[in-house]
Amino acid sequence: MPRAPSVGVSALVVRDGKLLLGLRRGAHGAGTWAPPGGAVDAGEEPAATALRELEEETGLAGASAGAVGFTSDVFPADRQHWITLHHRVAGVVGEPVNREPHRCERWEWFALDALPPAAELFAPLRALIERGWPAR
Repeated sequence: MPRAPSVGVSALVVRDGKLLLGLRRGAHGAGTWAPPGGAVDAGEEPAATALRELEEETGLAGASAGAVGFTSDVFPADRQHWITLHHRVAGVVGEPVNREPHRCERWEWFALDALPPAAELFAPLRALIERGWPAR
């Protein structure tokens, strides 16, 4: 049985029709593609978390972040349950740097119409896409 839900965010960076994704390693979801993201700190606004996590993981700074939806994902093997608040980040320039190689193998840009197969996407991103993001 998973513990009580944790709250996290994803930072969805889309530029020129391409989404920034990292290949996860280490924690739950290893070997899947995911946007930058992580846990919301106590007292932190989720949009601020998305901007912080983006910078911590990739070195990229965003001008703003706006909510686009949420997912509820259970990882039984890790006894974890996450509510993920997904945010679209605007105003990002530059290229990502892998600042956390113990958590991410590499960062890549994927065309929105040519994302990795669903089985290769981290569960929260897969669920968000199944709900219709991005709207076409």
